[in-house]
Amino acid sequence: MPKTALLVVDVQRDFCEGGSLAVTGGAGVAAGISTLLAADAGRRYPVVVATRDWHVEPGAHFAAPGAEPDYETSWPRHCVAGTAGAEWHPDLRLPDGVVLVSKGERAAAYSGFEGRDRQDRGLAELLRASGVDSVDVAGLATSYCVRATALDAVKAGFATRVLTDLVADVDPAATPATWAELGAAGVVLEPAPA
Repeated sequence: MPKTALLVVDVQRDFCEGGSLAVTGGAGVAAGISTLLAADAGRRYPVVVATRDWHVEPGAHFAAPGAEPDYETSWPRHCVAGTAGAEWHPDLRLPDGVVLVSKGERAAAYSGFEGRDRQDRGLAELLRASGVDSVDVAGLATSYCVRATALDAVKAGFATRVLTDLVADVDPAATPATWAELGAAGVVLEPAPA
């Protein structure tokens, strides 16, 4: 029987208001995803995967000490493994049985498909093993990790939808171009199901 997974992308403290790489609206995204999951109770989404940045020493992904990040290829220190900034936002309530995928330990990693779960499986492998054939994507940030995850989901053969009311962007001016790119790649863009 076909299954849809919800991919919750990087809803971590450092990417929400007050964090080192804050996205305006991040806390609202966290609360909205929690509301969706509470109402769903596993019916629409029997598989929920939460991806996280989990940086140990990602090299040039972090701006050098004393240097300004360019916010394209180098960034402020964020989501360092084991720190408070790498924790889930407190308004994000994930269900029991959520699959955790960590990415970016030693290099930049935007897509959840670059990460591994606790059994060292890649995201595509663990989704296929669970019988998933389609994914809904929500989280942070629209033009970076959400975009990369959705594009890789399509490339991996999954029917892919981005829940447009459950994402937020670092630069909202970039969002229309991201929507156009995702749409051209075959990603469906719709609000979260009621």
